[in-house]
Amino acid sequence: MIQQQLKQLLPEREVDLYAALTLLCGSAATVVVWKWLGKRQIQKKMEEARRIRDEGVKKMVKAVQQFREQVPHVQMDAILSLPLLELTQRLQEGSLSPKTVLYTYLEKALEVTQQTNCLRHFIPECEEQLQEIQRQSEKGLLYGIPVSIKDHIGLKGHLSTCGLVQCLDTPVQEDSVLVKVLKMQGAIPFAMTNVPQSLFNYDCSNPIFGPTLNPFNHQKSPGGSSGGEGALIAGGGSILGIGSDIGGSIRLPSSFCGLCGLKPTAERLSLSGVSGPLSGILAVPCALGPMARDVDSLALCMKALLCKEMFRLDPTVPPIPFDEEVYSSFAPLRVGYYDTDGYFPLPPCMRRAVQETKRALEAAGHQLVPFSPPRINYVMTELFLKTFFADGGRAWLDVFTEDIVDPTLKPQVNCCKIPRLGKKLLALILKPLFPRLADYLSALSGMRSVKEMWNHHHQIQVCFEDFEAGAPSI
Repeated sequence: MIQQQLKQLLPEREVDLYAALTLLCGSAATVVVWKWLGKRQIQKKMEEARRIRDEGVKKMVKAVQQFREQVPHVQMDAILSLPLLELTQRLQEGSLSPKTVLYTYLEKALEVTQQTNCLRHFIPECEEQLQEIQRQSEKGLLYGIPVSIKDHIGLKGHLSTCGLVQCLDTPVQEDSVLVKVLKMQGAIPFAMTNVPQSLFNYDCSNPIFGPTLNPFNHQKSPGGSSGGEGALIAGGGSILGIGSDIGGSIRLPSSFCGLCGLKPTAERLSLSGVSGPLSGILAVPCALGPMARDVDSLALCMKALLCKEMFRLDPTVPPIPFDEEVYSSFAPLRVGYYDTDGYFPLPPCMRRAVQETKRALEAAGHQLVPFSPPRINYVMTELFLKTFFADGGRAWLDVFTEDIVDPTLKPQVNCCKIPRLGKKLLALILKPLFPRLADYLSALSGMRSVKEMWNHHHQIQVCFEDFEAGAPSI
């Protein structure tokens, strides 16, 4: 009725303009409402994930309180101070019970996560696993040891979030092979640790569960992407954890948190059941590995995992068990080393650590040979980064669809959003003053054909050969 009256009062052109403006305003309002509803839906999913986590924390608090009431005189500090080898020995001989050890570490983990926000979720099934191992006829190498695992290592009935909202809908249907082997060896997975959004970050923060802090200095980062593991273990809330590493995700948190970490050769441990925001990038493989307070703990973990069950459950893993004879041998070794790769600037403390290790090994009778990784700048930009961002970063950007980008990732995300031609032009302009940034932008430009990708893979093979040719012969 109103529109008809307006048509009678307004000239035809003005009516057309009015109709166009009405349509434009209506469309804009629809877009605004649609975006608001989308953000509201994201917020609801995140709130639900946090609610589930908080409920899990409350259950663990209650379970620990009940245990404390039943066994009030547990010497918590004495148990927490035991190295892994001694703790396993005490558990094997029966002078400590798995139940006492589990609840001791649960209580400490509650304290550490309250300070650092290192846990993504407690695993309530740890109490069932406790009962299960006590029924086993044989005690595995990790009998009764509470173990923490990184968020994206699959655990039946739980989410593998990778810090992303899109991963909050579907719980894992089956334990990953690594978790199955841990349980077979008597370990008790009791906590899943926090990670950075999309896992691709050297910090440890995501919009769902927030940032994780370094236990020694809350103004500092624990590193990433296995930052939750690093913070929990360094704070004393776990004695053994499993992280993952592509470009430093075990090594950086271990360094930042004063721990020992091992990135084994890729595919040495099964990746079956381990999720990630991007899959199929075979040229940049991920590796699972242990994190702990000392090297002996790493060796024991690898010895437990490299067993017949691992090789049976995942035939793609080379059936090479842990070689105790080689590990325990005192025979002199020929070891290649370097205290800088010429690409990453190192603080004096890291170089000093390498030199101190060199002198200690030489004093023990080993031969140390200086070694320089070949063409490291080319390897980092043209091989590593260009492989990961072969599509110009489009697949990585897709994981943030219907999500909120964490502030720590916004610079990388914004770089990927620049059109390919823009990246190329910026790289050209910045090359004289900021060569490292220019190379980074050039690598983010990606590849344009399958032929270029095949040639790229060939160059990776050539790099392997160059590396082997230049490495010290052992």
